[in-house]
Amino acid sequence: MYNNKRISVYLPIAFALVLIAGFFLGATLVKVSSGDESLLQSLKTRNYDPINDVISYIRQDYVDSVDTDALNRSAIEGILAELDPHSQYIPAEEFNEVNDPLLGNFDGIGVQFRLEQDTVYIINTIPGGPSAKAGVLAGDRIVKVENKVIAGIKITNNEVMKLLKGERGTRVNIAVLRRGVAGLLKFELTRDVIPTYSIDIAFVPQPETGYIKLSKFSATTAEELSKALITLKSKGMKSLVLDLRGNTGGYLQAAIDVADEFLPEGKLIVYTEGVNRPRQIANATAKGLFEKGRLVVLIDEGSASSSEIVAGALQDNDRALIIGRRSFGKGLVQEQLSLPDGSAIRLTVARYYTPTGRSIQKPYKNGQADEYEHELYVRMAHGELENQDSIKFNDSLKYTTPGGKIVYGGGGIMPDVFLPVEKNENYAYYNQVMNKGLVYQFAFEYTDRNRKMLNAYENFGDFDQKFDVTPAIFQQFVAFAAKNDVKPVSAGIAFSEKEISSLLKALIARNIYDEKGFYPVFLRTDKTFIRAVEELKKMK
Repeated sequence: MYNNKRISVYLPIAFALVLIAGFFLGATLVKVSSGDESLLQSLKTRNYDPINDVISYIRQDYVDSVDTDALNRSAIEGILAELDPHSQYIPAEEFNEVNDPLLGNFDGIGVQFRLEQDTVYIINTIPGGPSAKAGVLAGDRIVKVENKVIAGIKITNNEVMKLLKGERGTRVNIAVLRRGVAGLLKFELTRDVIPTYSIDIAFVPQPETGYIKLSKFSATTAEELSKALITLKSKGMKSLVLDLRGNTGGYLQAAIDVADEFLPEGKLIVYTEGVNRPRQIANATAKGLFEKGRLVVLIDEGSASSSEIVAGALQDNDRALIIGRRSFGKGLVQEQLSLPDGSAIRLTVARYYTPTGRSIQKPYKNGQADEYEHELYVRMAHGELENQDSIKFNDSLKYTTPGGKIVYGGGGIMPDVFLPVEKNENYAYYNQVMNKGLVYQFAFEYTDRNRKMLNAYENFGDFDQKFDVTPAIFQQFVAFAAKNDVKPVSAGIAFSEKEISSLLKALIARNIYDEKGFYPVFLRTDKTFIRAVEELKKMK
């Protein structure tokens, strides 16, 4: 249905929600033996524990041996699945994987990697990290970990992470294949603390206009944002574009701290409330570093939770112009309870409300997580991503900001300026190469083949000035796409050549200079950012 629509580079391919079946019991009844009378009696008492008693009965009398831990886990997952889409059980073996991204650091070897053709390619090493200190280089392929071959075995990203991450001070041996070097190079790496960042980049792409790409709300977000704002102001920033597209959220307190940087003291940011949680109010303090400059916030259907708190607070206080498409619609607050076995439960305990009093949680039915997960596809089918008129709000959920702006609750933040996904039959070729990941693959392979030439540039500025995706390079890409089952369609190729070439250059720059190379190139053709700059110029 959407083969002729341009899919934004930020549009999430999928929303991963915990969707686990409930715990159901079925039986062919037989007479209870005399040995089971005590259990039967306990089941009849008023204060019996149905889950534990049923599992005890299964363990005692089931025809085959059972895994009690697995039964307990299924029972917990089934219970939580009946509550709401965001309450979830985190098994002990997945705890670090789920929580590390929000902590601001993790213990590991300090590499960014990509799985390509069943091989682990190192994209970049973290400066000062164990791998960089040991001499591991971008472009190396990890073939073995602890003498175990991991290439060519269809290993997953999570499996690679589990092999490379570990407690600081512990050691791991890897063997890598390096282009132009015979045999495998072996490294013994001592794991250490590896910082992670919630701000991908903060820079001044145009005179007096700053840009901050915030990818998540973690424990270090507030500190990162303060430093970024101070730096950008020192470079003459008077207007700011805060990019929250694709940001799925994180810590509530981080969202409050971010909004606080832009709102004057005393302004309401958000409040939370639940049946068993009294109302908690968060107001802005006097510490904001950018309370008066012109401000635009970018959102899309992938912006959720903490992103919506920030966008809602700035919209309701008439502080920022919101541009993009309607956000995801997650207005539920979770608390995490750690369990003795290392697992945890994230339980929804409250709803959050924007300053005008609107809940932006989209509708859901208890125990029907499938419908909730596919709501984005329903939006697509109804044409919402293409046409603002396709979005219907209930008038009973209408609110008015102090400045007289009409806003709505009941399902995400609706932007002040709606930018649709573009529809044009000539985008069919573009969509095919994007959906297959061919632009990313070609950019990586080009970087890998030409790393010596690319590394010869003095810095990103030198690269940006002197390197271009020439027509010859673009034709190499077209041939590459054809080998991967995307037919070369002349009209589609001509229509999308400029856009694909720009993205290829941005991705090649990312492979060499990380995000500091990607965004300066990408934003030049990013129509949402271009519109944001236009709107900033209109503001007083």
